[in-house]
Amino acid sequence: MLRIYSYKTFFCLSALCLLTAGILIWTDADSGSGILLVAAVVLLALGFRRYAALKGYTYTMMVIAAVIAAMFYPQYFITVGDFRLDRMITPLLQIIMFGMGTAMSAQDFIGIIRMPKGVIVGTLNHFTIMPLLGFTLASIFDFPPEIAAGVILIGCSPCGMASNVISYLARANLALSITLTTVSTFLAPILTPLLMKLLAGQFIEIDVVKMVWDITKIVILPVGAGLLFNHLLKGKVKWLDEAMPLLSMAGIGFIILIITAAGRGSLLEIGIALIASSLIHNTAGYFLGYWSARLFRMQEQDCRTIAIEVGMQNGGLASGIAREMGKLATVGLAPAIFGPLMNITGSMLATWWRGRLIEDDEVRKVEETVRGKLETER
Repeated sequence: MLRIYSYKTFFCLSALCLLTAGILIWTDADSGSGILLVAAVVLLALGFRRYAALKGYTYTMMVIAAVIAAMFYPQYFITVGDFRLDRMITPLLQIIMFGMGTAMSAQDFIGIIRMPKGVIVGTLNHFTIMPLLGFTLASIFDFPPEIAAGVILIGCSPCGMASNVISYLARANLALSITLTTVSTFLAPILTPLLMKLLAGQFIEIDVVKMVWDITKIVILPVGAGLLFNHLLKGKVKWLDEAMPLLSMAGIGFIILIITAAGRGSLLEIGIALIASSLIHNTAGYFLGYWSARLFRMQEQDCRTIAIEVGMQNGGLASGIAREMGKLATVGLAPAIFGPLMNITGSMLATWWRGRLIEDDEVRKVEETVRGKLETER
């Protein structure tokens, strides 16, 4: 009872902080309003931990708190002394990708043979639907060239690891999800630069060879090292298995914090339009991914998986590429916005799908009902 009461206190304190911040901003006495807004979101996130339906949004709320902090106090997240914090982005991504490699196994590659149709359809959809959507939205919204390139970049990126968690929650085909993430990740050094040259090359100069190397050093080498580590020391370093997911979440949150601080000026000018385009990009990816899989007469579980794999991109990698291009504050903005939105919409979609029976489940339920009636009649 005491525990429930404490969680309700978090919500009350959150509302109080939000109200006070609103009053300060309304009266133009907004000194400290940023701290109050950050506190309101953090307290709300802590309150979410009490409820199963909201618990999955805790991390996203913490990222939102980080974004608010960066918008109000950017000076603290750009440099520390003479050290530029954006230098940490590539090493952090390499650690995250190493963790991704330690979670992989030979089964992820065997899945290509076991589920060829799903892998082919999913991969083709991923590297056609999202890049073309990104290019279309960048053109429609008439973003500045480097911002437009960032919208296209997120569309040309491979699947993100978060898609595997969402697929599990949505009762989709988890094995196919993991295999598609693996395949798209290893294809990224070739397809992402080529697609960027074809689509984003109309907005900014794209160095294909440099981008191939950037993606290779950020993704392929760390993932390969993680695979080797997993093969040699599987099950022997349990603390690493527990630490890597937490380190990955913290790393992505920190990257978003740095990008938001660096691109604060651009966000204030086009923030609403960029949020709108990211939301359309993400949700249209789910919709088109699902129904394109339906056209190939795939099972419901596989359609859900492909929808999630198409709609959810590796925003961290896109941010790393933007950093290597030297355009973190512009090209990196769309990936920074897409990431938190992707987690929110993905969680909502998973919750909705989890409550809807798949055809096989419906058949099984009918069979169990009939079997129960027959046993009763006997």
